[in-house]
Amino acid sequence: MRLLVALLLMMGLAAPVAHAEALVRIEGKNFVEPDGRILRLKGISLGNWLMPEGYMFKFEVAKSPRQIYGAFDRLLGPERAADFWREYRDSYITEDDIRFIKSVGFNMVRVPLHWRLFMGVDGEIEGEGWALLDRVVGWAAAAGLYVIPDLHAAPGGQTGINHDDGPGYPLMFYVRRDRDLTIKLWRAVAQRYRGNPAILGYDILNEPIAPYHDVATLNARLEPFYKRATAAIRDVDPERIVILAGGQWSSSFAMFGPPFARNLAYTYHSFWASTKRDSIQRHLNFANLYDVPLFLGETGELTDEWNEEFRRLHERHGIGWSFWTYKNLDTPSTIVSIPRPEGWKEIVAFADGTTKERPSPALIDRAVAQYLDGIRFRNGTVRWSYLASLGLKGAP
Repeated sequence: MRLLVALLLMMGLAAPVAHAEALVRIEGKNFVEPDGRILRLKGISLGNWLMPEGYMFKFEVAKSPRQIYGAFDRLLGPERAADFWREYRDSYITEDDIRFIKSVGFNMVRVPLHWRLFMGVDGEIEGEGWALLDRVVGWAAAAGLYVIPDLHAAPGGQTGINHDDGPGYPLMFYVRRDRDLTIKLWRAVAQRYRGNPAILGYDILNEPIAPYHDVATLNARLEPFYKRATAAIRDVDPERIVILAGGQWSSSFAMFGPPFARNLAYTYHSFWASTKRDSIQRHLNFANLYDVPLFLGETGELTDEWNEEFRRLHERHGIGWSFWTYKNLDTPSTIVSIPRPEGWKEIVAFADGTTKERPSPALIDRAVAQYLDGIRFRNGTVRWSYLASLGLKGAP
């Protein structure tokens, strides 16, 4: 079935509707595969691909997608910048990447999404993101990986910080139109992938409601929104797992009551925390109270030693994980490190506005060409010790 789905997706045809028995489901605290085996999630996020983040370009000021796009417009001009982004999205994640991810022992990829790649400003369901997501789902199905689409940037912004590409405040929770557009987008995603066994579940909102906003008001609005989104998804994809992120950058479930529907999972993110049980005890308490599964949706970006201890802590408690992130620019804290181009320091300074002096055309052309070449899997550096810290395959 999964191979058939892969072939249909790669041919641009709709996936067949699978029976509930063909999908991953929730039983108590566990994700359960169609054959009845407990699924221990070992995932990696495809960050910076369909949702660029400034720090992964080494930018310190141009952090949000709109700032990053603006920086490349200034560097290259709008027409060449559009060509850059097309090549970037075609090259950053390819079938080679997906096959490698499977070969080293991951069983899932989490795919961060920006709403504007899938929807027009007036709510039209359109955009280049659909074909790109179809392609990666097809590759994943063929490789035997599960996929979790994750809405990193919702209309209006759900977090109130640069990585939701909003105005710096989580307006989605205030503006009904933005909530309606978000619901419409998730319904469209669910309609497109209804019954597709390669899709593990839908991660509705990434890191909603930063802790420095009006949490007393906004926290009370999170679960009601999730109920609406889940109902819209289940109307067209009735047996699909829905993944609910806690508030305050996915660190707290305090605003949630008992599960309001079947097949719900709860996700939290944790970086640079204690590797002892105290760092996750509040989450364990929530799971024990309601007999629901937990999923560590983002973690990592520290040392190999910390990675291993934090991973083992979660595995001792039966909690699956997805590390952040698969590919990044010139860093040891990733799976594949992109080589830093010559002259990238000058590119960063201009992008961030710390200098008004535009780099020479020759420097720009060389650096951008090297960057686009470097993001291809064959030209990256695999951090084998990072993989080993995740309990996966080390160097060949």
